[in-house]
Amino acid sequence: MRTSRSSSVQQARKALADRLREIRKDAKHTGPALALLCGWHKSKVSRIENAITAPSEQDIRDWCRACEADDRAEDMVASLRTVESMFTEWRRMERTGLKHAQAAVLPLYERTTRFRSYSPGIVPGLIQTRDYTRSVLQATQRRRVAVDDVEEAVQVRMERQAILSDHGKTFAFLIEEASLYHGLGGPEVAAGQLSHLITVGSLANLSLGIIPRNMRRHSMQVEGFWIYDAAQVNVELVSGYLQITQPSEVGAYVARFGELAADAVYGADARLLVRAALGSIS
Repeated sequence: MRTSRSSSVQQARKALADRLREIRKDAKHTGPALALLCGWHKSKVSRIENAITAPSEQDIRDWCRACEADDRAEDMVASLRTVESMFTEWRRMERTGLKHAQAAVLPLYERTTRFRSYSPGIVPGLIQTRDYTRSVLQATQRRRVAVDDVEEAVQVRMERQAILSDHGKTFAFLIEEASLYHGLGGPEVAAGQLSHLITVGSLANLSLGIIPRNMRRHSMQVEGFWIYDAAQVNVELVSGYLQITQPSEVGAYVARFGELAADAVYGADARLLVRAALGSIS
């Protein structure tokens, strides 16, 4: 299991380790004694209990069997799988191409009623034009994906944008002003995307906030993230993405979104920034 700097992942790892320690103590085994029963190196139990080494599913089953707690094994294995699913490497998610990665999130989008997104570098996917999306996914494919199914992935993302017309859902997008000048795909693509922002910004169920680059701000720029209702946060990292469901950490991202939103401008002021970016395209 990959070590992550996310506190939610670390806390989940530690919680699993603590539960295994309790099982060992209930069985009145010392760490070295349990290692001997399982046929392991004597330090392995200590490393698992201190969340230094992650157990495998077989390790957990052996642990529970040695502690005469077989009835708890499958529950512990389920906990392990939950921890492992919190961090997903891009190369694992995209090993068969980008289309699958785009389609995989559709159930999450369908069940979410309140979307909040902060994007420091590019325009978020739900409000991208087809050409801008193609440029984003082409850059992604060149950088890290062996399979070239960009056009299929673009179509999936475009179809997903249909949820914007569902007035039972609300959308709040925050972007940094610098993302208006990204220039991804060249002048024509950039101009089309900026014009599209003006159009989608008028939707009744959508809020578009832009954080001006030349202002005295109160919030620090952070990594891009999506909040789905108040149940889940997805955070995009260089190597993969985190899926966070721990209430306290979801709450931390909700709070940070509020801080970022307070620094943004909306409506006519946001449109002025977009038009200024449009005017800079030669």
